[in-house]
Amino acid sequence: MAGSLNPVKTRTALRTSARISLETLLVLLMTGVVLWILGQMWSVIWPLVVALLLTTLTWPPVRWLRKHGWKPALAAALVTVLFLLVLAGTVVLIAVPVASQSPELASGVVDGIQHLREWASGPPLNIGDDQVTSALDTALDRIQNSVGDIVNYTVTGVSTVVNGLVTAILALFLMFFFLKDGPRFLPWLARQLPGRLAVDVPTVAGRSWDTLGAFVRSQAFVGLLDAVFIGLGLWIVGVPLVLPLAVLTFVTAFVPIVGALFAGFVAVLIALVSNGWTDALIVLAIIVAVQQLEGNVFQPMVQSRGLGLHAAVVLLAVTLGGSLAGIVGSLLAVPIAALIAVFWIYVREQLSDPVPDAVPDEPAEVPAD
Repeated sequence: MAGSLNPVKTRTALRTSARISLETLLVLLMTGVVLWILGQMWSVIWPLVVALLLTTLTWPPVRWLRKHGWKPALAAALVTVLFLLVLAGTVVLIAVPVASQSPELASGVVDGIQHLREWASGPPLNIGDDQVTSALDTALDRIQNSVGDIVNYTVTGVSTVVNGLVTAILALFLMFFFLKDGPRFLPWLARQLPGRLAVDVPTVAGRSWDTLGAFVRSQAFVGLLDAVFIGLGLWIVGVPLVLPLAVLTFVTAFVPIVGALFAGFVAVLIALVSNGWTDALIVLAIIVAVQQLEGNVFQPMVQSRGLGLHAAVVLLAVTLGGSLAGIVGSLLAVPIAALIAVFWIYVREQLSDPVPDAVPDEPAEVPAD
């Protein structure tokens, strides 16, 4: 027979639940306030984010020059000028042709989905048209809009940074100052903070910078390799729109898992519309082979899985980021999730009890002869 509830334990459990609920609500409220403030300051936050991402790409050559005796300002200025030249050449040689072919790319994706729809309605699947009409219409709208958005972001570099002249200049100036004065930031930050914060905040900032830099550089390198190999495969097969598809592959590489699936799906649809089922299957085989090389050869070579995020966490982060902020949210979701993981790991380290030192076993006594 079950005993009666203990009133003291019941009150303690209720008070504990109420306290935890109140603290959780306060944390959620504070998070909402911080996000609202960031939204109001987005015109400043966005160039800052872009400058940080660009700095992670351009910092290695600056660091190499500084190690070889170059002054910080001179090294930062040289790398900034070279970056501008590379950016201008990319816009002229790649972005302009991609922009001119983006409507054709979007219409090719829509035509490919229509082909799949007609095939699914016939044997052997015999799927009724009423079963897929609403879903495919929604997919058509989303994919058409997404392709247009991705191409636009590809052409503009990173959203409004290249579209707006003022934002572009601000981001480039910030990148220059980050390259020039970056190593002095953490010591300066430690001097401005009191007590324990002088140690905790610079440590978390340093780890976050290492994680962000490793992610951006590795994804850029792996995305470039994917774009080159898949672009060569499409060119050999004779699929049109090779340059836009290669650029799309590079850009979507910054959205792990989801980006590769999306870019491969678009390439297969274009091959299906233009060349037929045989070439579409060949393109699918090429994409699968390149993705296997990426996952088993390229990525382990340039990135030691340093993010520490499970694939399910990556998928949820990309889905949440895309629903909140569209393409920009999808691109920034995984780095933000990785930075949150860095913060959580550091907090857990500080709250955990130290591991006791192992006591060595005493050697057994050897009996005397």
